[in-house]
Amino acid sequence: MYAIVEIAGQQFKVSKDQKVYVHRLEGKEGDAITFAKVLLLDDNGNVTIGAPAIEGASVEAKVLQHLKGDKVIVFKKKRRKGYKVKNGHRQSLTQISISGITAPGAKKKATKKAAAEEAAE
Repeated sequence: MYAIVEIAGQQFKVSKDQKVYVHRLEGKEGDAITFAKVLLLDDNGNVTIGAPAIEGASVEAKVLQHLKGDKVIVFKKKRRKGYKVKNGHRQSLTQISISGITAPGAKKKATKKAAAEEAAE
């Protein structure tokens, strides 16, 4: 099972237990994050395409670490003019691990708090 999901303005093909580097996300290391903008879902050949997103589908992930990417050198020059500018850039990234993909109509896992509320009713 895999999904194409939009994370921080970019589209990624993800599957369970995959590690992905994305643009810096809010949240601390160890936090769980849910992405609701699932564009395509493939469940063993059964493909669902959203228009633009699939209602009820989501991707759960866990933040592993925040880091910076490799340095990129930006060098500008105009010949015979004495103009040279050299800049560097390091992109801020977040490494996430995909913990699960939820298809539309599937029941979400019951947490202890939700189970206690259902038992009280």
